[in-house]
Amino acid sequence: MGKIRIAHLAGPTATIQNTPPLVTSSKARLRKGLAPLVGSDGDASKFDALRAQRLAAPVKVYVEQFSAHPLEADAAELYAEPDGYMDADGNFSRERKSAGDKPVYEIELTPEDGLYPLPYMGMQKDGLPWEEEATSPGSPLTRQGFFPDGSRSFEEIDRLSIGVDGKVNIIGGRAEVDFYRVAPPGGFRRGLASADRSDTGEGDVPPERLGWDFFAYKPYNLAKAPPRPMLAKITNDIQAILSSGQYDGAIWTQGSPQIEETAYWFNLLIDTNLPIACNAAQRPQGQVSNDGPANIVDSVTYIESRIWADSEGNNRVGTIVLQEQQFFAAREVAKVDARPGGYIATGGHGGIMGQITHAGMPYMMYVPAYKHTAKSDVNITRLPATVKVSKLGPDGIDALDIAIKDGAGKLLADAIPSVSIVKDGGYAAEMFGDDPAAEADLDFLIKYKLTSGRLAGLVVEGLVPYGAPTSELRMAMLRQASFSGLPVVRVGRGYPEGFADPESTTIAGMNLTSTKARMLLMACLMKFGSLPAARDPAKPTVDEVAAHKTTLAAYQAVFNTH
Repeated sequence: MGKIRIAHLAGPTATIQNTPPLVTSSKARLRKGLAPLVGSDGDASKFDALRAQRLAAPVKVYVEQFSAHPLEADAAELYAEPDGYMDADGNFSRERKSAGDKPVYEIELTPEDGLYPLPYMGMQKDGLPWEEEATSPGSPLTRQGFFPDGSRSFEEIDRLSIGVDGKVNIIGGRAEVDFYRVAPPGGFRRGLASADRSDTGEGDVPPERLGWDFFAYKPYNLAKAPPRPMLAKITNDIQAILSSGQYDGAIWTQGSPQIEETAYWFNLLIDTNLPIACNAAQRPQGQVSNDGPANIVDSVTYIESRIWADSEGNNRVGTIVLQEQQFFAAREVAKVDARPGGYIATGGHGGIMGQITHAGMPYMMYVPAYKHTAKSDVNITRLPATVKVSKLGPDGIDALDIAIKDGAGKLLADAIPSVSIVKDGGYAAEMFGDDPAAEADLDFLIKYKLTSGRLAGLVVEGLVPYGAPTSELRMAMLRQASFSGLPVVRVGRGYPEGFADPESTTIAGMNLTSTKARMLLMACLMKFGSLPAARDPAKPTVDEVAAHKTTLAAYQAVFNTH
């Protein structure tokens, strides 16, 4: 059986593609006449951090026999003779010359071997040591800790991560991987020549900007997350990659708090029968107890196993999030803590579909009953070229055309809807009475959405499981917004296990979380457009109510099945 082919898709703010700061080692500091690194006790640190780096030339080293494990020597009689011996003055010979000579292995290390863990010798231009990514705390002069694509991460896993059998190359031994910079966490601020690219792409990389071309959360004072329009590029890129016929599956990596939303977006928008496994990490690559490498290796195992395939070879489970050996359904997964294992299945009715055992055996026990990916009613292939959008002007609400896809079928950035979450709690009304002026925050939000000219809607996170606001005044304002063209989805707050019941003027968000309901409403808006607006949203006619219900039913049907 040949190797499988996988597309790695680099997503934003990805801890799994991040590293701890490159801190100048004590070896480098002492060489420059500087004080060594010290521990919390004020004493010089005993060890330097070893960072994966490349040799510039071959070097011969001598390794003491029986130093890989404290009990190796206990089985000395089972071992072959060493390569030679090292005397107290550091001289090597093939034969032992005195009882104090150490048995050693002679090893030639070459650049072709790949990365080696070594002390970090880099210094700042002004002669100061590096203590963090930036030249000093809060400075805009900074290095990047995030990788520009997944190639370095995968190389480090193959080179330095040891499998249960004591061997390495646990990705490259099974898969050929191409790397795509879909919405990467690191970027080339000076640009990059085509010949130096490690990703799959054509031509030189022009100078890139944080917050436009790449998205990182460190240094924290410069953090940038992708805005709403970036979903168009992400969708178009991944659809093209998975439609190319070159791959057996894909691995998407992203920041751990946001990956649940993107995974569900893929479930809704990407028209594919190939598996998509999404991975995140709670700790950067190389940090103590980092969880990312195992998650990525497990995704390779998942794709290779084909347990995701039905009898016709199609993906029967949709997009998954694979964390800590568990397969989570994209619709139900949620992060609840910043520690390994900090993900749960929401909704109270499943969500964890299977797992990979400690021995690397994958098992699938449940499959989703709802539509996804190739069968999704709102995937990119099934979206129309144009829909109607409601826009409030000086003469009332007009229904205008808005383009969803270009002539090549690609999603347009301006088509990505603007959907806000309105979180409602007890005692939410500002004062006694029924004056909408008291609810200025909601009034402003509704007017902003209606005057923007964008597809827009609202998700209200209210009482569990009904999704109802506690304030009837605010609910009345939301109903009027619905008759103005803004679809309103109701979900219970937190992680509801019960289902929101349908209501005549709004959409029941089932047992979705508000963040997942937001993604589904965005997809539905691109499928159906704005709701038909009444001439007077406060007093819709019988015919306007009927038209409203018809479109609302189409929305509800998607929420019931996705």
